[in-house]
Amino acid sequence: MAELNFDATQVEPTSEFEILPDGDYPAVLIDSEWKGTKSGGGRYLQLTWEVLDGEFKGRLLWDRLNLENKNDTAVKIAQASLSAVCRAVGVLRPKDSAELHNKPCTIKVVVEERNDRPGVFKNEIRNYAPIGTATARPTVSGNNKMPWKK
Repeated sequence: MAELNFDATQVEPTSEFEILPDGDYPAVLIDSEWKGTKSGGGRYLQLTWEVLDGEFKGRLLWDRLNLENKNDTAVKIAQASLSAVCRAVGVLRPKDSAELHNKPCTIKVVVEERNDRPGVFKNEIRNYAPIGTATARPTVSGNNKMPWKK
């Protein structure tokens, strides 16, 4: 048991996060931490982003970079994302993820349906760019498939 001296009438309750529309948002990385994968076979770097301006100012978004994983493709995708983050914030050789914090950049946010809950949608961060610039769109090959899909 924990003793509390709290008045809920003085604080607005939390609500479910609203899905952000697809688009580019000015944001800053405010937190990062290593977490273990569910399978126990690796670790991912969880990044917490805060939108800096506009209608969704203050909204938090999360990204997971599978930097230690048995799946080489997952690691390569995560490394490419981390490289984009580093370039977007101007820190090309960080020794610690904290070096990437509090440096504004532009994040590309998309809406996707959750694999585990059909009909329920979530936001995903797809790319990063220096602040004030648009994020690059994925290149589509001649067969209209994304390069990483076979």
